[in-house]
Amino acid sequence: MKKHNVILIILSIGILVMVFTVTPFSIEKNVPADDDIVGAWKGKVQFTTGAFASVKDLEFMWVFNEGGTLTESSNYDGAPPVPPAYGIWRKTGERQYEARYEFYWTKVPSDFEELTKGSGFSPAGYGALWEKITLSFDGKSYKSSIKYDGFDQIGKQINFGDQADAEIKRIEF
Repeated sequence: MKKHNVILIILSIGILVMVFTVTPFSIEKNVPADDDIVGAWKGKVQFTTGAFASVKDLEFMWVFNEGGTLTESSNYDGAPPVPPAYGIWRKTGERQYEARYEFYWTKVPSDFEELTKGSGFSPAGYGALWEKITLSFDGKSYKSSIKYDGFDQIGKQINFGDQADAEIKRIEF
């Protein structure tokens, strides 16, 4: 009987030791590393060249997903209505990343009558953005440079290399 109790005590202690040593490692895997771009971000984008340079209140929100995909939306997605941008990202060095994403843009109806006939905001082309990102040391912000090219409905490039700078913060509780 004593031998049975000793074995039970040893097993219990072993299980407790295992729980206290394995659990912290399991929890740690779910917490993003300081050098990790995965997550939700929001920030100011200022174009220095091109048609968007006159826009002084442009903001983007990004979600960088594990596996290298991303979604981006701006505070101007409703003018005219356009869907979010979708794309890819990759790590290029320590705290360095690059992203490429595209969005469709629409043609504004020429008059109210065209809109009421149901033609709405028809497709007009797409935009492609390339972003070079430098993540801060604490992983809570980043700075980037963005290049934008625009293409018409048939894929002919109509806009060449507009430049922007961005200052972004991680969305946190």
